[in-house]
Amino acid sequence: MLINRKTMLLTVAATLSVTSLAACSSPTNTSGGSAPNPAPAASAPAAPAPKPELKSLQIWQKDDYNTYPVAKYLEQATGYKVQYDMLPQDKPQDKLNILIASGEPYDAITTTGGTDFKALYADYAKKGALTDLGPLIDKFGPNIKAAIDPAALEAAKVDGKLYAIPTRTIPFAASSLYIREDWLDKVGMKAPTTLDELVAVLKAFKDKDPGGNGDKNIPLTIRGDASFIDNIVGAFGMPGFWNNVNGKLTPRAMDPAYKEYVTFMADLFKQGLLDKEFGANKDATAKEKFTSGRAGMMMLNWSDVPTIADALTKSVPTAKAAFIPTIKGKDGKIGLNATAGFDRITYIPKSSKHAEDAIKWMNAKLEKDTFKTMAIGEENKHYTFKDGAYTPILPIFTDERNQANNFLTGTDDKNYPTYWQARVRKDPRLFDAWNYMNKIQPDNTRVADPLGFAPYLPEFSKSFQQLNTLVGDYTNKLIYGAEPMTGIDNFIQKFKTSGGDASYKEVNDWYATAKK
Repeated sequence: MLINRKTMLLTVAATLSVTSLAACSSPTNTSGGSAPNPAPAASAPAAPAPKPELKSLQIWQKDDYNTYPVAKYLEQATGYKVQYDMLPQDKPQDKLNILIASGEPYDAITTTGGTDFKALYADYAKKGALTDLGPLIDKFGPNIKAAIDPAALEAAKVDGKLYAIPTRTIPFAASSLYIREDWLDKVGMKAPTTLDELVAVLKAFKDKDPGGNGDKNIPLTIRGDASFIDNIVGAFGMPGFWNNVNGKLTPRAMDPAYKEYVTFMADLFKQGLLDKEFGANKDATAKEKFTSGRAGMMMLNWSDVPTIADALTKSVPTAKAAFIPTIKGKDGKIGLNATAGFDRITYIPKSSKHAEDAIKWMNAKLEKDTFKTMAIGEENKHYTFKDGAYTPILPIFTDERNQANNFLTGTDDKNYPTYWQARVRKDPRLFDAWNYMNKIQPDNTRVADPLGFAPYLPEFSKSFQQLNTLVGDYTNKLIYGAEPMTGIDNFIQKFKTSGGDASYKEVNDWYATAKK
């Protein structure tokens, strides 16, 4: 049978095409043997799983975290969308206890690092309510390990395990005595530098009436809960709540200098040099007495200087005021209490559904450039940098980074103290006040809290607030003359049996190991 020519050509073409394709798809076999079977085609890499939305509980602030510019920046920089909630401004501990007990599934909880919240944190950890972060940080937290001071991480441990990421405080002196410089000019005196000079200035303020207030003149005013006056108390060697006395950390009530201090303050009160109503003064009351022009000196936090200066100028347009130098006592004793320890602590409750991602998120926030932009913004938009100084660009820095510190979950401890200074340069008066107390005054005037990096100490934590209140109330009574100085020894015994002795032993057992 004859084959159609067209059919034959199509058959040959098809055969050649198949052979050609087979040759192209098989590897060359130079050995003359059979070519191996072709490997199966590689599958495309799987798309990364989408990051979960995290839920974070924060301390109270006046603006909504979710709409604050830092939240948007962090979402872009870390890839994590976060729903932020806040603790209430009033009684936040009570609300936190309820949320922890109910197992609310927060992925991160940030509180202040004060004694009360540190005690709550330790209690939650001991009761098994928190996630052990050590293994997670080892696996997913290289930036956390690199950025945060190892001593801070160690101090945040409870029973040898790390349940929280600490955010360190910026170490600085916060409060001192603020004086009317124009009153000094009127009485022909300079700012006091010793206890004797301080008494002389206060007497001149009382007797020569530079404020024109007559018998309503107040040489020195303080608030009622501040009977230990920063700067004055340092001249007696007691700048902090606990101080080193012959190698032992000692609370003020048990310090041999306590009687000397209250005797000095009681004498100021008897002479009319200390506000006769100080025990009833709230913070706002003491400030009003100063800004209205009735008081010549007050205890003030440097962060309040612009507000106080504006209010004072409004009342007395010619007024001038500034911090005085650090006062020296006998034997050269000197000291301003300086902050140390934790500003914030952040932990992950066991109820979290995304603990691994929460650590990844916090680790991403500590990537060097991300952290810097989170903290102070973008160069030439939020700040300028010149001669080693970061200076904010206003008003955008205030609008978009003023509350950036509330987003911190750990800091770049080496660089943040320098970045942070952009915050105090928002107002020249603010920077001048901070700079005077923390840069111009000699280094030995600032005495860091020796318990700042202490671990959780149950006896100390249990009694701290109660003992402080007990000592504060009694000190006021001594200054007023409502309690005799002869009763101090009996009070010290009461202090010891109310938790002072147990705290003293526990604190010094830790301190003995910390010094090694």
